[in-house]
Parts: sequence; structure tokens; C-alpha cells
Amino acid sequence: MEADWVELATAQLHAPPSDQLPPQITTLAFDTCEENLWVGTNIGYINAYHGHGLTRYTAYRGHYQLVHQILFTDDGVLSVSDRSLHYSRRGGFAIWHLASDLFKNIRCMNFTSKGTRELLVAGCQTQMFLVDMSKGMITKMIRAQDEYTAMKRVGQYLCLATHHGNIHIVDSVTLDVLKVFECHTSYINDFDAKGDFLITCGHSPRPIQAAYVMMDPFINVLSLKTLTKLPPIPFHAGAAFVRMHPRMSTTSIIASPNGHIQIIDIMNSDSPQVRQINLFDAYIRQFEIAPSGEAIVLCDTNGHVHIWGSPTKVQFAEFANPSEFADPVPHLPDMDWSNDTPLSSIGMPYYSQPLLSAWPSDMVFEVGAPPPKIADDIQATMRRSQIGFYAPNPGKRLRNQAEDTRQDGKSITLITPPKFLSEKARASRSSGEGDETITETLHALTDIHLEELTTKNVPAMYGKLEIKYGKFGVNDFDFGYYNKTPYSGLETNIANSYANPLLQICRFVPLLRNLAMRHTACACPYDHCLLCELGFLIDMLEKAAGSSCHASNFLKAFSRTPSAVGLQLLEGQPAHIPMTNLIQNFSRFLFEQLTNDFRRQPSSSDGFSPMDQVLKTQYHSYMRCDTCHNETARDGHTFVTDLVYPPKPANVKGARPHFSQILKASVERRDQTKGWCNKCQRYREMINRRSIQKIPDVFVFNASVSTKEIRSLWSHNWLPHEIGIIVSEDGQFFCYQGKDLQLHLDRKAHNIVVYDLIGVVNQIDRGDLQTPHLVAAINTAPASSQVGAEDSWHLFNDFLVRPIPKEEALRFDQEWKQPSVLVFQRKAGRHQIDDSWRTMLDTSPLYHPTPLVSQPAVQRHPDGCIRLNPEVEAPQSGYPVAIDTEMVEHQKAEMDAKADGRAEIIRPRRLGLGRVSVCRGAGERAGVPFIDDYIAASEPIIDHLTPYSGIYPGDLDPTTSRFPLVAHKHAYKKLWLLLNLGCVFVGHGLVNDLRIINIFVPRNQIVDTAELFIKRSISDRLIGLRYLAWLILKEDVQSETHDSVEDARTSLKLWRKYQEFVDAGVLEQILNEIYNVGKPLNFKVPGSGGAENNSNEKAGSSPEVAQSVPVKKGVGLRFGRGFRGPKR
Repeated sequence: MEADWVELATAQLHAPPSDQLPPQITTLAFDTCEENLWVGTNIGYINAYHGHGLTRYTAYRGHYQLVHQILFTDDGVLSVSDRSLHYSRRGGFAIWHLASDLFKNIRCMNFTSKGTRELLVAGCQTQMFLVDMSKGMITKMIRAQDEYTAMKRVGQYLCLATHHGNIHIVDSVTLDVLKVFECHTSYINDFDAKGDFLITCGHSPRPIQAAYVMMDPFINVLSLKTLTKLPPIPFHAGAAFVRMHPRMSTTSIIASPNGHIQIIDIMNSDSPQVRQINLFDAYIRQFEIAPSGEAIVLCDTNGHVHIWGSPTKVQFAEFANPSEFADPVPHLPDMDWSNDTPLSSIGMPYYSQPLLSAWPSDMVFEVGAPPPKIADDIQATMRRSQIGFYAPNPGKRLRNQAEDTRQDGKSITLITPPKFLSEKARASRSSGEGDETITETLHALTDIHLEELTTKNVPAMYGKLEIKYGKFGVNDFDFGYYNKTPYSGLETNIANSYANPLLQICRFVPLLRNLAMRHTACACPYDHCLLCELGFLIDMLEKAAGSSCHASNFLKAFSRTPSAVGLQLLEGQPAHIPMTNLIQNFSRFLFEQLTNDFRRQPSSSDGFSPMDQVLKTQYHSYMRCDTCHNETARDGHTFVTDLVYPPKPANVKGARPHFSQILKASVERRDQTKGWCNKCQRYREMINRRSIQKIPDVFVFNASVSTKEIRSLWSHNWLPHEIGIIVSEDGQFFCYQGKDLQLHLDRKAHNIVVYDLIGVVNQIDRGDLQTPHLVAAINTAPASSQVGAEDSWHLFNDFLVRPIPKEEALRFDQEWKQPSVLVFQRKAGRHQIDDSWRTMLDTSPLYHPTPLVSQPAVQRHPDGCIRLNPEVEAPQSGYPVAIDTEMVEHQKAEMDAKADGRAEIIRPRRLGLGRVSVCRGAGERAGVPFIDDYIAASEPIIDHLTPYSGIYPGDLDPTTSRFPLVAHKHAYKKLWLLLNLGCVFVGHGLVNDLRIINIFVPRNQIVDTAELFIKRSISDRLIGLRYLAWLILKEDVQSETHDSVEDARTSLKLWRKYQEFVDAGVLEQILNEIYNVGKPLNFKVPGSGGAENNSNEKAGSSPEVAQSVPVKKGVGLRFGRGFRGPKR
């Protein structure tokens, strides 16, 4: 490790899908034949990086468990995991894959005396295996003398490290153990062997606390020439990794986890060379030296790979072969193309015989169809047999019934999607018809279409919906086609959007809604709080009043919750879990998490909180021995009750149980199991029962419909819309419905609590080419502030919302519609809408520093950001604030190429908030920002969009950022406070900004300068901010990159100019001038090159606009203390 060695490159594993955790590096290896570095991960992927620049070379998945070791041959790459061996070409193509039931815990491998023809495989198990490299087969099993964790080959020996701290020297020919060295009293962490020496480092028990281990402060040295121990080498920092130098036979490299490295001559350990690698807040996890000795690689606990070496002579392999790369894509000649270009001008190759593509009609055949896809409910119950798998027959198909699988995998939409908004606008202008006539016609057609019946008599309104993306993205989709009600739907193009129906029900439960809004309005210091996110979502849905919304902020916070990941609640995490089971598991998690979040508030008492009163069922659980009748009791609680059904419903007519009977049995939970009796001191039959102590204001039930017999119970009118519950003093639970309930209400003999059915989450399974999905039937009347409002049921199918009769809401079908989650609320909570939170807003985040995400001490704060003064600058209703945001890209768009050559967007690119800036809109400090937050990245960023965002790589990483970073929730909270204080948001192109922020601002609180300077009679095109600033303000903005403070301030100036033009009565003249000057320039600043901004462009080169327009004196950036509301 010479003096000129520096860190040459750093690489990080590619970003995982949004619903998975980042992969961890488990092994590193330098290629012995090419200039490649190979990396194995904990999820079985093998990645390769080429050269010291660490350019990505290849990546493939070789295993389903973590990769323990990587080994090389001239032909390919070997990798080993717990239960498999994988051998592939360096390009990633598999040569063979060996998985065996004999492999239980394989850890290491190496070649025997036969070279690369035979492989010895060992691990923490009782057998070792010899594998034929040419066939990929086990040729022999050998009894292992110990459990082995690592293996090296030196000359005639195979050196194996055991799980108990020993080194076994094995003959590579006979595979007999020749010598055993006791090196460490606990286990060996790392070892290496070269030439005549073998060195080890490991752990030993602590002197006082033997249950804990510590790194040994020395290195053991063994002589392979005499098979004896040599004097150990001291290393007081604690050795975690050791390597012998590939070229210098007596030189070793020792490293500690904190980056302390020593280069020591084994024969002269008194003069080591010391190096320290700066790892900031990380530790070394893997360490390796190149076969040439000219480079070392280490992996830290943050998942970064670091290459160190000399910039002038670094190389990996001593004699490297050239690596094979993909063939370059040939560049096609450029040609001019327009709508007037004749097709005959496109050259075609000359040919004198029929082309291969000219198939005669008698040679075109319909080939075999793919096999039918196995249903998810079948896969969930599959069991392994001696040959293949077996599962119970769900009975969904007739015997010998064939299935058309040619369209399998293609989404079938019951509802024909509407035209894009841009297409409707063009059609409206071309036809000359009024908007009202077209709208009325579309409404009538939609109503007829939604009530049509399809397969299994399923109404079209229950079909699975898809968002189609036009040239303007999701903003071009007509959500209004699916929703004519004042209740907003939720979009589906977001991970984990299966939760949409249950989130909609939460919005219409007044008692839960009130607590969520009250909590959101107060000071919550936690970065990840689902209760705050639920409050933000409910407020957005109420303000949107029918406009489409999306729950991306809530679902992102949900996906980052550790317990959600552990419970496998994320989409795609479990292999084949049915959708109804997924939403039921989510309901258990959600309501318990909301209660925990509410309880974390400092103002919340440690005892029974208001959220406990709303959601928690408390009981005493009794367990009685059926033999000695000894009974034990304990306290318990639940937030969601699973319905329990009789084992076998009687087939006698009239014997079907009522819903109230099922509910009583489910809450009391009387059953019999085998358990330990302390009095009998043996296992006995135990009788379990519950004594109910307190019932909640909101009852949540999981329907738990799992069998055909249970599905038959859920028929028409079986679920009541109202139930009555009595809890006696001794804890007995009684439930009534229908006439029995009315009888108790008339008698008034007991304290009966009446519950209304608020909503039902249903699974819709058409059974054909559509996958099952979830919808909600919700009674919106209890959430209305109008006392006495009649029940009004609505279907919420994601962004489709329409009123339905109560009979339809409570109708179920064994074939395609089954309940998943039921929510009841006390009837006394009906219409109890508490909006007092609006007067109790905690506005301190607007005036005080925001809690920062942990990061290095050296930071550069955003320049010129001055927080509001609460005494003189407290925002009031109508106060204008200028806002702009910058985005980063988390996921590329998914495209699908159609047969006609068109590219269709399947899923748009996913953007995230990177920076948000808000400036004062009036007063002495008008134009001065009081919010300029950089948002800490909580998921991988694949593109910082620097030319358009001004955000550079590392700016949003807490470990490398130059700026103070805040959590997304705290930045969002400040914007939410401004919204609810009645501030007016001024910006340019606010539609996209507000969508990425995921906040809904009413139209009377928006001033979008992109909409002000537009003339619909000429064009619907929105004019860019830079062109308007150049033409109207004589300013050059966005010359090099975008800056959100500059853009917000520019939007504010344009709005003030607009007000001046309106006051002077010259707005029409200004708009004509904008279009007259802009059309020849394509509305670009001269010299900007259309798409690229030119930093040398002069602002003064813009033409004079409307010289006759009177300009108010003193109106510039400082607009005075007064301000006016937006002119719409």
C-alpha cells in the first residue's frame, strides 16, 4: 500500500423495487482472469463491476439465499449459498445450477488436487461433497470432521476454518485431516493462506462476561511448511480481516472494522506501516485484495463499495484477459421526416427472391396456447408431495372445462376508458358545441355503461380500473368521467394502493376522523407517523370534494414502517397471498398503529387514551382445565375482531345462524384447546372464554370468509345495517339485530348500545382474466354535518365513485363479491363532525427551526431564508405566498410497445419531492423566502434531474449533503398549515407541483401564472416561466439550472405585473404581444437552443413590451405592506 494510494471509485448496488429493502453485500472477490470485481448479496444476486472505475458489467440472480463465496475458473464464475451452487458464464448465462436436499447450510468451497475439474463443498453440516465441474453433479459425500465456515487452498493443502475457532489442514488428494490448530476460543472471523504461511483473526469470550465475545488483539501465524505455530502478531485495534499479499510472501495486511489498516512483515512485525481509511459513520463489512496486489476493495455497512489503489498503475488481475461487452448498437442514418414525406423516399434493400417474412397463408398455424395460470388461492394452499404439489379443489370450474389462456396476463377493463382531456378539448373546439351539451351527453352514456352486466352478471362499475396516460401524463386522464359525486376517489398507480378502500372508510367514521384531525393539527415531532399522514389524507379528500386524489404520502410512510415490512403487508412481498387476506392483515396493523401513534403524543396519558376509547376492545381471558377445573385469568385487548363461524352450518331450512349470533361468538371466543395445567402439571384439555370489560365506539371486524360454506352465509339481507350490543356487569356480551333489537329499544330495560354499519370492504373476483381487487361500500350520511340526513350509500372503486342503493351495498354473491372488512360505529357518534382543530393549529413550525435529519456537522444552509416573525408576519386568510418545488426521479416510466409501433405508458415515472421553497407575497420582505427545505431521501434516487432541479447527487443524502435536510412530513406540515390558514399559493405550473407534494389546494387559493398569461382562443399551450420573465420582467432566469427560490420569486413578480395590466385595461394587448413575439421563437428565449438553457444569454436582449402601459412607482420586488386577493 504505497504512499500514492487513494480512493479511486465508490459504487453502490442498484436500487431495489419500491416494496423491498436495499440489498446487503455479503461477499467480495476479484476476478483472477479479467479486470472485474464481483459482489454477492443477501438476496442471491451476483453483480460485477469492470475496472477501477467500477462500471457496471453484469448482474444476475444465482440463488434465493445469501451468497457466501465466489470462485473463478477460466470459463466462468462459481457462487455458493446455503442450499445451492451456481456456475455461470461471466456474462451471466448459467452453465449449471446445483440444488440438493442434502445441502442444509453450505458455507464454502474450493478446488481439490484435480484442479478446476473437481470441487469440494463444505459447511455447517455433517457432510462434505465432491462436485464434478463438467457435469454439475455430486460424485461423492464425505463425513465432515467439524462444521466449516471458510476454505482456502495452498499447494497440496486445503485449509478449512471451523465454527469453533480451529483450523484443519486437509490433504487435497485424500481429503484426510493432517493437522488441527486451535487458534481462537470462540470463532474465526477471517483467515488467509499464501506460500508457507497461514494467518487468522477471530473472537474470544470477554474475561468477565463470557456470554459476549470480543475481537482478539492479535493475529495467529501458522507455518504450512512445518505445520507448527509461529509467534502471534499483536494488533491492539482488534483484527476483523487479514490478507496475505499476493506478491510479497511474508507481508500481511490487517484491518479493523473502523478502518485502521496495518501492513506487517510476518518475519519482522516491529515496523508496521499504518493507514487509516475515513469511513465517516460506517464500518468495514468486507475486505479483499486484488490478485495483482495493486488494489484493495472494502464494503462498508452503508452498502458502498470502495476501491483503493494507485491511479497510475492500478489493475486487478496480474495477467488480465479482455472482457467481453455487448455489441454496440449501430447508428442509423439520420433523415428528415414530416407528415409530407412520401414513403417511397425511404430506401429498401434490393432482393431477387421472396423475403423470409412473406409466409404463405397455408403455412400460418395457431400454435399451442400457454398453460393456464394457477390461481392465487390454490397456490396459497399447495402442499409438496413426492411428485409435484397438490391443493384442495376450490370448485370454481366445471369438470373437463377448457380455458382460453391466449389473453392471460392482459388486463381486461370492464369500463371503456374515456377520451383524454386534450382530445375532448380539440373535439369541442372543432365541433363548436358547448361544453355543457358534451358533458350532459357523457354523463348519460356513463350511467348507462356502468349499469351494464358482464360475465357472471357483474355490473361494470365493479370492474378493475386502469389509468391511461396521454401525452400530458396523468393530468390528461379524465377522472371526472368516473365520479360525479362530491366525494373524492383515490388513484391506483401507486404501490400498496390495495389499502384505498379501508382508507376511504376511515374518512367517513366521524369519531376516528375527529381524533386524526386533532392529532394532525397539534405538534407531532415524529418523522414517520401514520396518524398524521391519515389526517393529511382525510383533509385532502374533504377539500377535494370530488376531484381525484392519491394517497402516496400515506402509503410511502406505511411502506417505511418496520412492522409493515415484517408482517409482509407490502404488495408483492408474500408470494401468493389473496387480496382479502392482505386487507384483513392491514386492518389489524393499521388500527393498532394509529392507537400507538396517538399514545406517543406527550399530551396523551399513559392510561386509557381517546383513541383507545374509539378502537380498543378490552376483556379478561379465562383458561379453565377440563379435568381439575383450575382457572387462570389474564387481561387482553384487540382492535380488530375476526369473525368465527360454526364448524358445519346445518342444512336444515331455517337453521342458518344470524349475523348477531356469529358476532357474539366471535367476540366472546369460547373454544377448547390443549394446554398446560399448572395444577395438574401436565397437558390437558383447556376451555377458553372471554369476559368483555369494555367495547369500543368503533367496531372493526374481519369477515374471514375462507370456505364455500361460509360464503353461502353471506347472502342478500344477511348483514344488518344496524346492531345493538349489551355488556352485562359480569362481562357477558349480547348482540341483537332486526326485530329483536327494536324490541329491546322499545322496552328500554337494558343499557343497549346501537351501532351503525359505516362501510364494507369487498373483494371482487370475476374469475376470468381480471385479477381480484377491492372496493368499498360506504354510508356517507353519518359523516355529514347535517343532523337527520338519510342514509346515502356509495360505491368507492378506487377513483370510481357513484351512489348505490342500500340493497346493492348489502348484497353479496358467492361467485364474485365477498366481504373482507366491516366497520360499525356507535349511532351516538353520527354527525359528530368536530372541526375545532382548525382553531387549534400548532403554527410553531412556521416560526421555529424544523427538526433535522441526522447528517455531518459541516453544512451549508440555504442562503437568504428568514423565518416568519410571529408578531408581525403571522399568515392570515388571503395572504399570498409564492411557492416552487424541485423534483427528483425515483423510478423510470414503464413503456409497452404496441404492434403498430406506438409506445404506450404503462406506469409513468415516479417523482419525489426534493426541495420546496416558499416566499412572502406581501409586506416589507415580499419575495424573501421563509421556507427553503431540502427533503431527506427516504428511497433510492435514480436521477436527480439536475438541469431542471438544481439538485446534485448527494444533496439529499444525510451523510453527504451540503444542506440541512428535513423529513418529508415536517416540510409537508408547513405547507398544510399555510393551506389551512387560508393563504393564497402563487406559482407557475402549480398543478404538477401540488400533485407531487400530494396536497389539494382549492381553486380560490391558487394563482397559477401559467394560467394567467394564456389565450385559449389561440392555443391551450402553457407558456414557460423563463420566456415570460424574459419578455415581461426583462430578467434572465433558469439560465444554467433551476432554483426554486428564484422561480417562486419570479412567479410572484409576474402576478403583480398581471394585476397592473388588468388595472390599466391592457391585458388583451399584452397577451397578443406575448403570442406575436413568442410564436416565431417557439416561446423560447433567443439563444437558449429550444431545450437547453444558455448561460451567456442576456436578459436585456428581450424586446420592449407595451411601452404605453403605465407602471406604478415603487412596484418591484417590494410590493408594500398591502396586498390583494387573486384575480380569477
